[in-house]
Amino acid sequence: MNLFEIQCLIKKFTDDKKINSPVEVRIIDLASEVGELSKEVLKGTKYGRNEFEKTEEWDSEVGDVLFSLICIANETETNLEDCLKHVIDKYEKRFADKGDLGSGR
Repeated sequence: MNLFEIQCLIKKFTDDKKINSPVEVRIIDLASEVGELSKEVLKGTKYGRNEFEKTEEWDSEVGDVLFSLICIANETETNLEDCLKHVIDKYEKRFADKGDLGSGR
């Protein structure tokens, strides 16, 4: 399944379940989900004492972040494949110009 197909699947799901939300709400939801993923990093490192190991909830939390991001893309009629192609091109150019991917000078 490609990104466009995934976006269509999520769009159908949110439409069928009538769980569409304004983009402002989806952004807050995404921030919340990233926070929950961050919490799994803390758990997976024993709060920084150990090297990271995936937690039991890791895959679920990554899925929640991805779902929220796809919903944002759908609410704003944004094609994620185009976005990803654009950013890969940007990083390729940045790496060719500077030797790394950082945006700083």
